[in-house]
Amino acid sequence: MSKTVYLNTKIVEDCVQNKAKAQMQLYDLYCNAMFIIAQRYVKDTFIAEDIMQEAFIKVFKNIQHFKGEVSIGAWIKKIVINQCIDYLKKKKIELVALNENKHNLAIENDWLVDDEISISHIKTAINSLPEKYSVVINLYLIEGYNHKEIAQILNITEVASRSQLMRGKNKLKGILKQLNYV
Repeated sequence: MSKTVYLNTKIVEDCVQNKAKAQMQLYDLYCNAMFIIAQRYVKDTFIAEDIMQEAFIKVFKNIQHFKGEVSIGAWIKKIVINQCIDYLKKKKIELVALNENKHNLAIENDWLVDDEISISHIKTAINSLPEKYSVVINLYLIEGYNHKEIAQILNITEVASRSQLMRGKNKLKGILKQLNYV
């Protein structure tokens, strides 16, 4: 067992015993990464910070349920993403589904992105999209969820997930074209 894995295991065990020092260590280890994840879903820095804080409260309340099947970081990340989705659901994001027949006629064009564009430029472009598109793009392209999982998370149909992804990618392509990256 590596030193890092041992330390994380020890920190988690101490968090289960409700030791404040261990909770602070766990928070310090993951707060920056989790804040970045929250910002992918909500554009407002203060709201992203609040969501991250609420997620860590859930982490500490439920850490005894952590089974070690995934890394503690992955477990916390899932909680943060779920907190973001819950926040967005409360805001009642309207995810409009295309009629299934129309969707079957839609053809997604492949497009190439300039090699000079950085990941930060792409993330900035995604964050400039309306939330109803950026959420699905983040879940699909960045987090790796499939349309069935996205539909369950957002309580929408798979068709709605596909249509929001398609529309979001088209808007993203337009933004990148304006910046001469496509």
